[in-house]
Amino acid sequence: MSEAFFSPVPRGLEGLLAEELNALGASDSRTVPGGVEWCGDWLACWRANLESRLATRVLWRVGNGRYRGEADIYKLAHSLTWAKWFTPNETIRIFVTARHSPLKSLEFITLRIKDAVCDHFRAVRGSRPSVDTAHPMVRIHAFLDRDTVSLYLDTSGEPLYKRGFKPGTVEAPLKENLAAGILRLSGWRADMDEPLVDPMCGSGTFLIEAAQIALDIAPGLGRQFAFERLRSFDAQSWAALRKAAEARRKPLRALPIHGSDIAGSQLRRARENLAAAGLETCVGLTKADLLEYLPPATGGVMVTNPPYGERLGEAEELAAFYPRLGDALKQRWTGWRCHFLSSDMNLPRAIGLKASRRTPLFNGALECRLFEYRMVAGSLRTPRQ
Repeated sequence: MSEAFFSPVPRGLEGLLAEELNALGASDSRTVPGGVEWCGDWLACWRANLESRLATRVLWRVGNGRYRGEADIYKLAHSLTWAKWFTPNETIRIFVTARHSPLKSLEFITLRIKDAVCDHFRAVRGSRPSVDTAHPMVRIHAFLDRDTVSLYLDTSGEPLYKRGFKPGTVEAPLKENLAAGILRLSGWRADMDEPLVDPMCGSGTFLIEAAQIALDIAPGLGRQFAFERLRSFDAQSWAALRKAAEARRKPLRALPIHGSDIAGSQLRRARENLAAAGLETCVGLTKADLLEYLPPATGGVMVTNPPYGERLGEAEELAAFYPRLGDALKQRWTGWRCHFLSSDMNLPRAIGLKASRRTPLFNGALECRLFEYRMVAGSLRTPRQ
């Protein structure tokens, strides 16, 4: 039986996510700003949670309708069969987002949906679920546009970019699903053992995502999902799906994936994260300054997320760094496709090279560009004034 789903994704990756979901069994996929609407059965839902490298969540649409005021939203939420999907012993949290909605208070709408769910449970079960804003067992999402509200149950739980192995206290500046999307945009050929380098690797996000892609490791194998709590969950079918994904994993081996950083503390974090993912033997790490780093091969793909210069004083440092970076790329990286994610739209002018492609992306709320430089000997340098 086909169900309706919505999967949020970092802005700029909607088309790639639609392609990925179609390959995982989705149908009728439609991109919208910030996500993909799609249809599929429960196996497709489970597979998307387990294997999507790009989606942030998989939300199951359980109701939608038109509204004129908060009372209409309460009525819709109260009419849904929540008690068929989870029990009053499970904690809940309501998330509300809106675009062009005439209603002024999202907090009040959140409260009304919570009341509707709890009132439903009191009527049919005699008790109501508690609210837990920190670690809810069940997440209920509502989205409002000008006159329509859609209600969703979150089948993922923790965001899918949390692959299940990094320390929970570490908040990386680059989410894993955005890193995976950038690897896709770069055209990197893992199946051809194309060399990959992140010369400012930080906590190692690009390196881990690349190694998982190269070894065909499903990104969700190390974690659990919210759909496993649903009352209709089929544990036997899910176990078979997981077993098939585990069987596809390739044996660990040394990969042509390399990371470096000038800061020893960052390299230690990258090494710890690679070890937590079971990939420490697959990726090479070196302490090095990008300006002096020698490429490990005559060609390949560089991807990196350089500092953005948002703090006072950093802008001046970057203004001096970028021309030197352009010189280093020209001198050492001929034959490479180099990609930089940055919110600094002056980077191409400062670096002194002409970008062959600029892809708009959002890193959280921060608007960025993925700048691509194809380093061909003697052809991309812009004359200095």
